[in-house]
Amino acid sequence: MEQLNNFQNYVSELYARFSAHDAGLTDRLQRYRNIEPESAQFLSILIRAQQSKRVLEIGTSTGYSTLWLAEALSDTQGHMVTLEIDAERSKEAEQHAQHLKLDHCIDFQVMDALNYLKSCQKQFDFILLDAERNAYVEYWNYLPQLLQRQGGLLVVDNVLSHTEQVAEFKELVDQDKRFVSSTLNIGAGLLLITFQ
Repeated sequence: MEQLNNFQNYVSELYARFSAHDAGLTDRLQRYRNIEPESAQFLSILIRAQQSKRVLEIGTSTGYSTLWLAEALSDTQGHMVTLEIDAERSKEAEQHAQHLKLDHCIDFQVMDALNYLKSCQKQFDFILLDAERNAYVEYWNYLPQLLQRQGGLLVVDNVLSHTEQVAEFKELVDQDKRFVSSTLNIGAGLLLITFQ
């Protein structure tokens, strides 16, 4: 219980600090743009319910969502890969994970997500997509192959806050009869996608 309280206190302080940073910036790319706390907690619940073992996060930023995913994976004895193109942000995320002793279950990769998706030979039972939305359509060429067919779950953030920016991606998903999806009004909007 004490460990859980330490985690929750730490991530609450982080979120407040990250939000204050973002509030002072007009350039979207300079902002950290972390996932909302209610979304992060919901993802943690999903991982525990699914008993996820292999997780992919596309878009580490400074690691707020990464910490929530890893904390759940420490319960399921799982492991995750998290992708971030900005080396400084990835380094900061890794430092937070080390502080919470969660780095043992996280593989921090500094690289372009599309390059990773194109070359990846692994499959994941849980994928979080929270990156540059204009790349999602191209990502869809590769994401289905990376998602475990039996019970695999792809979660996409910001689908209600940025409806127009994800409209083409959502249309592709809807047209792909292999999948079923549902949008949840949690945080900035979460799209859940799984095989039929």
